[in-house]
Amino acid sequence: MNFAFSSTAQSYINRLQDFMAEHVIPAEAVYFSQLKRGERPWVVPPVMADLKARAKQAGLWNLFLAADEHNKVHGAGLTGLIGLSNADYAPLAEIMGRSFIAPEVFNCNAPDTGNMEVLVKYGSAEQQQRWLQPLLSGEIRSAFCMTEPDVASSDATNMQATAIVEGDEVVLNGVKWWSTGIGHPDCRVVIFMGLSDLNPKAPKHLRHSMVLVPMDTPGVKIERMLSVFGDQDEPYGHGEVSFTNVRLPVSSIIAGAGRGFEIAQGRLGPGRIHHCMRVIGAAERALELMCKRAVRRVAFGQPLADLGGNSDIIANARIAIEQARLLTLKAAWMIDTVGVKAAMSEIAQIKVVAPNVAQMVIDQAIQIFGAAGVGADTPLAAMYANARILRLADGPDEVHRSMIAKLELKPYRNSL
Repeated sequence: MNFAFSSTAQSYINRLQDFMAEHVIPAEAVYFSQLKRGERPWVVPPVMADLKARAKQAGLWNLFLAADEHNKVHGAGLTGLIGLSNADYAPLAEIMGRSFIAPEVFNCNAPDTGNMEVLVKYGSAEQQQRWLQPLLSGEIRSAFCMTEPDVASSDATNMQATAIVEGDEVVLNGVKWWSTGIGHPDCRVVIFMGLSDLNPKAPKHLRHSMVLVPMDTPGVKIERMLSVFGDQDEPYGHGEVSFTNVRLPVSSIIAGAGRGFEIAQGRLGPGRIHHCMRVIGAAERALELMCKRAVRRVAFGQPLADLGGNSDIIANARIAIEQARLLTLKAAWMIDTVGVKAAMSEIAQIKVVAPNVAQMVIDQAIQIFGAAGVGADTPLAAMYANARILRLADGPDEVHRSMIAKLELKPYRNSL
């Protein structure tokens, strides 16, 4: 296993770092000043369009989508794909994770990345032309509607929403929430997951379907936007959405009825790599801010770096970040070399490790900053909230630990 970055990856690393330093980080204050706070509809800050145009021109666009995935499309004439491996993309995701606004600048933000991967791997030519191409071009945004308010969605087999085939139509009913991206003014389509087979005795992982739902379809209603630690995360937002007798052509079902869980598993592996590397990038920025504060801020006649156990805190943060990064790179390398199924334990491990490490490091940075760390003058409070959310998103820590233990114990149980 070689941890050296390929020449292609190193070239993108250098270019992306330069672009971030020259354009993205300096634009953060402008971006947040342009956000319209309060009730929907929210606006997309004008500076974002300028940054996206610059990123496209620089060839730093759709970095997340691998070349072999591009080759699987159904002759839809898709454009704008780079073709990096997961191991090549991982350091780029980390760089983007240093800024809240960066992923969208490069058209690499969730849930659009996962939705695009689904359409590349499983979408029909018609679905790719209608939805994938404008997503790749950055003309529209999307959301993913899976989690439900009335059941424990950490066990997705609990799902109650339905997607029933009636003749040449599929009829959707149910309520979803924490549908990230649903509040974005450019959100035009969602992927809805629901039960297609209501027989409780049917194989539980063959009962669900994923359906592409245009936002303007009759029966689709955003009931409310949900706040996260008191913030509504504009302009993306997380919504509670009702689907009431929503009728769509059967051709809106992705890959056919009953394949929802198969698609979900194909979606989550690379997506978790993206999340984990981005949050490691946030931890790196937090450590950098912490170190600058610690050497410049003086209390009781000494720099903060020399007070109490702060030097140990900084050292332990560096150790933890390096460990998390190496484990995430290993998982990315395994996805590339042996596939998602063989890397299930490593993917679950990084999903536990990376957000917990980031939460710890960012919390320590906040402590070094004092009151300034919890305000809006630094990105630390938003980073902390994001890291904490990631311990629930794409499955809570406990579910991933259960998977790790199950895989670890399997050979021993089989030997009994």
